[in-house]
Amino acid sequence: MIVTILGSGTSQGVPVIACDCSVCRSAAPQDNRTRSSVMISLDEKNIVIDSGPDFRQQMLREKIKSIDGIVFTHEHKDHIAGLDEVRAFNYFNNWRAQVYCTEKVKDALHREFHYAFSETRYPGIPEIDINLISNTDFTVAGIPFKPIEVMHMHMPVLGYRIGDFTYITDANLISEQEKEKVKGSQVLILNALRKEKHPSHFNLEEALQLIEELEPDMAYLTHISHQFGLHEIEEKNLPPHVRIAYDGLKIQI
Repeated sequence: MIVTILGSGTSQGVPVIACDCSVCRSAAPQDNRTRSSVMISLDEKNIVIDSGPDFRQQMLREKIKSIDGIVFTHEHKDHIAGLDEVRAFNYFNNWRAQVYCTEKVKDALHREFHYAFSETRYPGIPEIDINLISNTDFTVAGIPFKPIEVMHMHMPVLGYRIGDFTYITDANLISEQEKEKVKGSQVLILNALRKEKHPSHFNLEEALQLIEELEPDMAYLTHISHQFGLHEIEEKNLPPHVRIAYDGLKIQI
């Protein structure tokens, strides 16, 4: 399995308009982060987790010719806003986008992309099939997914474990029961918004404490804001088995 980091940033990512901090002025590609998303490639299938506002840019950058499913973590705009761009895959692959999401995410998609679900079928609108999921195991194109429910302040969000890989974003609390699903992962990708405490995201200290508790072989920090600091400097201060994710990074598992 290959995991591609499509995006490692947030809506507070870089470059931030009118911000003159060192991260926003950085020319290093690792500091130029699009909204958080990953792609799992396994058995000649490509499964994307979240399609934020930068979805089209990410697909073009990685030269993705086809995808086999889109799985959503939650309904916030920075994780769903790019779904309209599946129309290119509809057209070139003669494929109806297979979307996997909770009932709440489904409601948000119907609000944001109402035209895609209208009874009046205009030519060229996105062709989307919604497959409802909950906190129980499911498959996408034959690939097993194990949901992990985490809390994004008051909002339930789903992380996912696929084999020995676990992806968790937009979390600041994980119950003991859900942690058990993560333990034994070879690779964990976990959100770490910034160094300062945040009401709905793990900060760096909290993320490192959780990584120490869960004991993955390797961990990567994602959903990083421009307040986190420069990649080159901050990564030197991390434990040997923890790295900072960056757009375009490919992880072999």
